[in-house]
Amino acid sequence: MDKWLKSLKTNTPQEGFELAITLSQMGVKYTQPSERVRKRLRPIYSNNAGNLISASHVIAVNFRTVAAANNYWQ
Repeated sequence: MDKWLKSLKTNTPQEGFELAITLSQMGVKYTQPSERVRKRLRPIYSNNAGNLISASHVIAVNFRTVAAANNYWQ
């Protein structure tokens, strides 16, 4: 995989949240490297409330990490 993550530092909480989403997406990409498989599975999990809640939880955990790395933007 390409080196894409240069820093957890962001200028704003909005940028931090967007980074958290990217971290979550990249986690899926590393776990399932086949784009074909990911596209085939997306309709299944995207229509399941439990799966969507789980995805939101992963994003929240990543956002907590990014926020801490940015001293909560203080």
